[in-house]
Amino acid sequence: MRSQNNKQKSSSKRSKKTSKNNKSRSGQSRATKPYPKSSEAGESQNQNAASKAGYSNQPSTQSGTSPKGLWLYGRHSVAAALRNPRRQFHDIHVTRQGGRWLVDQGLQSALFEHHANDIHPEVLDALLPPGSVHQGVAALVAPLEAPSLEDLETYAPGNGPIIILDQITDPQNIGAIFRVAAAFGARAIIVQDRRTPPLAGALAKAAAGTIELLPCIEVVNIARTITAIKEMNYFCIGLAGEGGTAISNHHQTDQIALVLGSEGSGLRPLVAKTCDILASIPINAQVESLNVSTATAIALYALTQSPQK
Repeated sequence: MRSQNNKQKSSSKRSKKTSKNNKSRSGQSRATKPYPKSSEAGESQNQNAASKAGYSNQPSTQSGTSPKGLWLYGRHSVAAALRNPRRQFHDIHVTRQGGRWLVDQGLQSALFEHHANDIHPEVLDALLPPGSVHQGVAALVAPLEAPSLEDLETYAPGNGPIIILDQITDPQNIGAIFRVAAAFGARAIIVQDRRTPPLAGALAKAAAGTIELLPCIEVVNIARTITAIKEMNYFCIGLAGEGGTAISNHHQTDQIALVLGSEGSGLRPLVAKTCDILASIPINAQVESLNVSTATAIALYALTQSPQK
């Protein structure tokens, strides 16, 4: 009899201990959950949520545009956007690992503020263009306000170089140019409004967050814009293979604008004529040309170095 009572008491203690541990674990899970989750009931709820939001039947285009806004994807792109007070969000979607990474970057409060959704990776795949390397993080955002040339002093005070893109349309190249320009302290990037892809999608991914740092000024006419910049006391250097002087001969002693053309046709004749000077990057004669983002990096390095005495 005593043996049976002892067994019952022992079993009761184990039951209470198990219950206590479960409550403790449950409390710990609630305390460490970094943002509201919408997918705890499984993938089907995510599919329904995506459909209700109007995404699943309207896949994004390769440029990252959507009927509801622009898609940013990739950890650094979204993290930089979350740190940008000028960026407006419609939705944020993260996988478990992607959300943890953002929390580790100190962005937990931003995820709460914007009501980030925790979804399965395959659902996130379905929201974005095929092949998007999203790293478990994506955000549907409104475009940043595009400043005018007259707003340059307000948006980007200082005298860093200005980058002007003439008919460069490849998103990967433009994104890489943003990243290089930010690294060398550029003041702004100027593009032609009707030929430039949106600052989203693959372009934003290649820029690794720097579209949040550099103002992008959209203009109608590049040649007329160069003329206006020259009136602002900028010395405009066109980068061209036929340039009569090496880019390394020009250091940033004054305000400089660097004008870049497409890899195929280079600078258009009127754009080249409007520049103060054409400069080149000397390369091996057996190599026809450089990728435009690589050329931008070399040119900016040369321009931003102090002259040797």
